[in-house]
Amino acid sequence: MDFETAAKLSGARFVLLKGAVARIHRALAQFMLDTHTEKNGLTEVNSPVLVRDEAMFGTNQLPKFEEDSYRTTNGWWLIPTSEVSLTNVAAGEILDESALPIRMTAHTLCFRSEAGSAGKDTAGMLRQHQFEKVEMVSITHPDQSDAEQQRMLKCAEGILEALKIPYRTVVLCTGDMGFGARRTFDIEAWLPGQNTYREISSVSTTGDFQARRMNARFRPAGGKPEFVHTLNGSGLAVGRCLIAVLENGQQEDGSVDLPAALAPYLGGKTRLTAEGVLA
Repeated sequence: MDFETAAKLSGARFVLLKGAVARIHRALAQFMLDTHTEKNGLTEVNSPVLVRDEAMFGTNQLPKFEEDSYRTTNGWWLIPTSEVSLTNVAAGEILDESALPIRMTAHTLCFRSEAGSAGKDTAGMLRQHQFEKVEMVSITHPDQSDAEQQRMLKCAEGILEALKIPYRTVVLCTGDMGFGARRTFDIEAWLPGQNTYREISSVSTTGDFQARRMNARFRPAGGKPEFVHTLNGSGLAVGRCLIAVLENGQQEDGSVDLPAALAPYLGGKTRLTAEGVLA
């Protein structure tokens, strides 16, 4: 992890990964996508990272979080999460009831100015202006949204279990939930370097809050259109997962034992030597 070169290139809150660590980072994202598509039944989407005002409003990023987001000179917004792109596929649509639930996943770059996080996690790669995340989004029937949230929670937890990363799951109180969320579970991974648990995923149901903003509806058999429910969750934050893998697998000699689940993506290698070489 080269923070000095990244700072020379871009300033604070950036990191440059290279060599074996960059490969492990890529392997984590690929493992997450493969698990979500092949095991969990989500549809992979390659989505835009530049979106219009309407998309940011529909997923409750605007106007509340305008200062935390990046905007281009011609009016596009850089997504803070692919929840924005994925959820808005239903904007302005009347879906067939039989098409629900729609379950999607995407691996994208995400961009956040962190204007509201001044002084927090200024060192390391826990809180970056540019980072990668594998996102899960479900668009579902209102009667199924609670069960769908539990399903998504298990999908995210399953990634950590496969990677042998200790974690805990907490339900957030109203004051800690994001704007627009009806219920949120945070999954926190154990980071020995900080001797604490840190958030690695949030799984939220917004009920029909976002659907009303983006006018996303479905038509019940023989009935009038109703608003869908939307859910989102990290599955997972790739950079934070990399930190958890490296810290939890570190040995006394400085090497790192890597999760067996990553071996197929690393040419069968299961260890990162103290010299930074896969073995």
